[in-house]
Amino acid sequence: MNLTQLLHDIEQLPPEAQRQIENFIEFLIARHQAKIKTKLSDEGFVGMWRDRQDLQDNSKNRQSEWSR
Repeated sequence: MNLTQLLHDIEQLPPEAQRQIENFIEFLIARHQAKIKTKLSDEGFVGMWRDRQDLQDNSKNRQSEWSR
């Protein structure tokens, strides 16, 4: 289906169906823009506890548990 045919088909739909198509396109754009941000380090939760002095470093404990 080419763009001209697609636009023609959309124009033939009732207004409510056209709004549904518009909403779906907005959903797809938002979904795919979210996928563009793939670096984990860009996520807000990464490093959120880095300055906590009350938490101990458990990396050695985790390493010993994972190597079993």
